[in-house]
Amino acid sequence: MNYFITGGTGFIGTHLTNLLQELHPGCNVYNLDIVEPGTPLPSVKDYKPALRKGQKLASTFIRCDVRKPIVLERVNVTADDVIFNFAAVHRTPGHPDYAYFETNVLGAENVTAFAEEYGIKKIIFTSSIAPYGAAEELKEETTIPTPNTPYGISKLVAEKIHMIWQAKNQAERQLTIVRPGVVFGKGENGNFTRLYWGIRGGKFIYPGRKDTVKACIYVKELVRFMLYRLEHHEQGAELYNCTFEPAYTIEQIVETMKKVTGLKKGIPLIPAWVLMPTAAVIGCLGAPMGICPARVKKLMISTNICGKKLSASGYKFHYSFEEAIADWYKDNDNLYLK
Repeated sequence: MNYFITGGTGFIGTHLTNLLQELHPGCNVYNLDIVEPGTPLPSVKDYKPALRKGQKLASTFIRCDVRKPIVLERVNVTADDVIFNFAAVHRTPGHPDYAYFETNVLGAENVTAFAEEYGIKKIIFTSSIAPYGAAEELKEETTIPTPNTPYGISKLVAEKIHMIWQAKNQAERQLTIVRPGVVFGKGENGNFTRLYWGIRGGKFIYPGRKDTVKACIYVKELVRFMLYRLEHHEQGAELYNCTFEPAYTIEQIVETMKKVTGLKKGIPLIPAWVLMPTAAVIGCLGAPMGICPARVKKLMISTNICGKKLSASGYKFHYSFEEAIADWYKDNDNLYLK
């Protein structure tokens, strides 16, 4: 049996590989990616890998571009294998519109075609909460998607492509689609990392409000849930929001980070009518700390995602939110969050 991880060099793929090797020592894990482990990511400034110092990714790297048909030589592919489809263009803003569709939609088509060719029956697909669109209202799995970005639209289309694959053989094929909130942990190189260093450097302010809801999930929890689904789901298609329930506010997240890491800094609140023009000026100066009007606006809108279906699934969380931050801190030798 083989585990194929498209985009396996990335943040979630690295943590999944570590968990697979922990739970199933010596299993065959194939990393299908265009970026070789240990190689800096050109799209992420000052990229830090999810591995600990001196650690190597315990998977077999195969250079693979999911935008093209997947052909694997010298690999004994079987119908019992599992595909984790993580390959995506996802940072937004940051890419031209066509790039999201080129990778996310063509990738979904080529991954499901590969599964079809070899009779593979199990796929885990990592989507996003972006298909819901940006709005304050609570979003459940039954909420009608109204994506308003190229990324969100491309991810919704990719979901439908995977669902069509499963529907062709509903009695045997197993599909789990996860829509994670902000995924944080070692190697994230994203919003939570920027938030921590902003607090630590005295550069973070509450953008417009303190009660903005920011649904999130610890990366180690997310990959554990994926494996749980493989073990407790024989066939059918299921969609799960993956987030702590209830979701936390930005103030709760900040205060937890401060508590775990020993930061004592006070955080000011800047009204939105002051913040947006300031962000526009800073953006013209090269957007230090990633500050630009689009990102600031994104910070002020809640990602109010309901995680009740996940809570009722039978899966038991391994970490509370505070324990997750503490574990991430420990992964960095209790020095910082990266």
